[in-house]
Amino acid sequence: MSYAVAYWCVLIVALLPYLWTSVAKASAGARYDNRNPRAWQARQDNPRSQWAHAAQLNGFEAFPMFAAGVLMAQAAHVGAHTVATLALVILAARVAHGLAYIAGHAGLRSLVWFVGFGCTLALLVMAALRVA
Repeated sequence: MSYAVAYWCVLIVALLPYLWTSVAKASAGARYDNRNPRAWQARQDNPRSQWAHAAQLNGFEAFPMFAAGVLMAQAAHVGAHTVATLALVILAARVAHGLAYIAGHAGLRSLVWFVGFGCTLALLVMAALRVA
């Protein structure tokens, strides 16, 4: 596998929060107010809509560290196969995290969050060790 695989994973993970917000809007059952979307979201009491919104926010929070990990690992010449494999696991974990969040499966959500976080840390640590 090549670094290109990891870059595609970065792109997809960057777009996932927008998928989750679409689910939040569709799950709300109330007409979406595009003039004031944040206030509209704050008024939603449907748990699925709230969970999808939380999945969106978590996606935005997790993305910078993942993207930095991929770029740092490549810059430090960590093997392309290793970087791509970790990026694919992170992508799978982020998808599973969002789906578990929206479905209300807190235990599974936490488990896959730790998998993704651990793989992201691995990218960062491998990069740091290569240049140390």
